[in-house]
Amino acid sequence: MATTRIMPLHVGKGRTESRAISDIIDYVANPKKTDNGRLITGYACDSRTADAEFLLAKRQYIAATGRVRGADDVIAYHVRQSFRPGEITPEEANRLGVEFAKRFTKGNHAFVVCTHIDKSHIHNHIIWSSVSLEYDRKFRNFWGSTKAVRRLSDTICIENGLSIVENPKLHGKSYNKWLGDQAKLSGWEKAHTPRKKTVTQAEPPKVNLLEYAVLEEKAVVATTYHNELSAQIKATVRLWQP
Repeated sequence: MATTRIMPLHVGKGRTESRAISDIIDYVANPKKTDNGRLITGYACDSRTADAEFLLAKRQYIAATGRVRGADDVIAYHVRQSFRPGEITPEEANRLGVEFAKRFTKGNHAFVVCTHIDKSHIHNHIIWSSVSLEYDRKFRNFWGSTKAVRRLSDTICIENGLSIVENPKLHGKSYNKWLGDQAKLSGWEKAHTPRKKTVTQAEPPKVNLLEYAVLEEKAVVATTYHNELSAQIKATVRLWQP
């Protein structure tokens, strides 16, 4: 089993919360990809109305806690699981996707598992609400979450006698080779997967040693002049003292 990282779903620019969540749900629940919806499972929600239920959960969270965020707020989280071609049935893949989601969220978040069979490799799309079932807290992505996702997926895979990717490289040669070069992202995923930001490190300021030498020389001259002037003033004061 291979997994991608956790992908947070933000509102983004130019779209409403409702549009943001409905776009992803409509994509993953596509009947053409899920055997007319047969390979869709919802937990603590109806998969047909999951987008509306996720939004309602967010509003209940705000009402209960008073915490409101802006456009950077996360509505839901998305994970994709891929299985080696010919190694698993669609029904079994869906079951393992549900098991993964329950264990990863500890059963505290509503989720939808959609198993896609439109490619040579069967894969799951798992979407879970950022708000807990009690509406009192939110799931927070954390440092090292990608490794945690992969570790749990591999554990479930081994428990069920399936192969895993050894030393996986995200969308690298090892991953594509394992899937038979079928690991390319779909058009929707390419459009909604955040790009890595290139961080350019600023060059340290250049030091002009000649300028430092000149300043040091001026400082010595100024200090000498100050000391001489101070001595002259003190001598003059002593002359005028009775």
